[in-house]
Amino acid sequence: MNLLTQPWPWYISGPLIGLMIPTLLILGNKSFGISSSLRHICAAVLPGKIGYFDYNWKKEAWKLIFVLGVITGGFVAGKVFENPNPIQLSANTISDLNTYGITDFSGLHPQQLFNFQSLLTLKGFVLIVVGGFCVGFGTRYAGGCTSGHSIMGISNLQIPSIISTCCFFAGGLIMTWLILPYILKL
Repeated sequence: MNLLTQPWPWYISGPLIGLMIPTLLILGNKSFGISSSLRHICAAVLPGKIGYFDYNWKKEAWKLIFVLGVITGGFVAGKVFENPNPIQLSANTISDLNTYGITDFSGLHPQQLFNFQSLLTLKGFVLIVVGGFCVGFGTRYAGGCTSGHSIMGISNLQIPSIISTCCFFAGGLIMTWLILPYILKL
């Protein structure tokens, strides 16, 4: 049971994720990515004839089943196989976050930032709503998400995926070191 409640080391989980790509390509000539599933969901449930959603989404129905499995697996892992230990953060990270008033590290995210009450504050609105919009816009603008570009695209040696992944990492570093400290001071 300990195997299911603790994070797996990179040398096990990494190859398992990496082996998914040739498996998908060999078994069905399928590409991996999560963000396109939202398009498939919209195409399945939107009644209008919007050009972007007017295609045969049933051909990609396996991705919807995959996303449902990811959501179900995440729920089961979080509730049934919940790790009773607190998240392991470095002392420097805890010290830095404490300076911004973030002291509760009992869950997977800081409770002071991500809850309904903080959504009604400027800081919470910026982090949750504006941040969510930026992630969605960036995913659409880049033509895919980090899993699609960084795992599938780079393994296929696609130049746009290499560029997108470099931009994802650069954006993450800029956000973490330059922008987030100002948002947390709000």
